[in-house]
Amino acid sequence: MRAKDYIKHLLSIESYSFSLEEISYHTNSVGTSLKFELARLVEKKEIINLRKGFYLIIPPRYSKQGHLPIQLYIDKLCRSLNRNYYLGFYSAAKFHGASHQQTHREYVMIEKPKMTDIKKSDIDIRFFTTSTWPTSNIIEKKSDAGIFKLSSPALTAIDLIHHQTKLGGLNRMFAIIEELSEEITDTDVKNLLTWYPHRSSLQRLGFILEILQTDVNINAILDFLKSGQYFPVLLSPKGSQNPGSVENKWKVDVNIKLESDL
Repeated sequence: MRAKDYIKHLLSIESYSFSLEEISYHTNSVGTSLKFELARLVEKKEIINLRKGFYLIIPPRYSKQGHLPIQLYIDKLCRSLNRNYYLGFYSAAKFHGASHQQTHREYVMIEKPKMTDIKKSDIDIRFFTTSTWPTSNIIEKKSDAGIFKLSSPALTAIDLIHHQTKLGGLNRMFAIIEELSEEITDTDVKNLLTWYPHRSSLQRLGFILEILQTDVNINAILDFLKSGQYFPVLLSPKGSQNPGSVENKWKVDVNIKLESDL
C-alpha cells in the first residue's frame, strides 16, 4: 500500500491525521521514498506537516479553509506525544456556547514539559502547561473523528481568570465568563473544589460570579475558602501593585472596572 492509499483509507473511516510512525507501519514506502511521497502531498495541499512526525489530512470540504477544526485531530496528536491534554480557555468556551469575540487561535492545556506553540499557514495553536493536572472537570465530547477532551465550564472560567494576563486581560474575557456562568453547575463547582490549588483564582471566580448574579452556588466556594486561610488579592494581577484594604467577603481588591459588552 502506498502512502496515498493509506491516507484514503484513513479518510474513509473519518480519521484526519497520522504520525510518521503510523504510516511507515501501514505502507510499503519507507525512508526517502516515503518522505518524498509525503512532500508531494504537502505541495499539493492534500496534507499538512503540523509538527515533526505528525500530519493532518485536508479533505476537499476543508481545502478552502486550509486547516481542520482542532477537535478532529487534537486527541490523536496528544496521544502520539503520550501527553495528557484538554482543549481549554477560549477554545473550550466555544463548545460551551460562549463564543463571544472568539479568535482563530486555539488553546490547549497539556502536561509538562512545555511544548512549542504551532503557527503555520492558517493554523495557530497555543499550548499552556499546569503544575497540577486536574483530577476532574475534564469532559469528553464526540467529533466526526472520535472523542476529544475539553475543560468543563467551571474549569474553563477559572483557567481564563488564572491566566488573564497572558490572554488579553479580564475585560476581554468578561463577556465570555458571563456566558460560561450559565453553563456552570453546582456539581461542576463541587468537583473543582476537590483539587484546584489556586485560592487566589477561586476568590476572583467567586467575586465575579457574585457580580454576575448567576445561579451558581458561590457559597460552596466561600465555605471552601473559609475552611483555611485566604488573603487579599488584586482582581487583575499587576506586578508592581499590591492589594490594599478590601471590603468584600472574597477579599478581592477591585483594581479595574469590569465591563461587559454583551
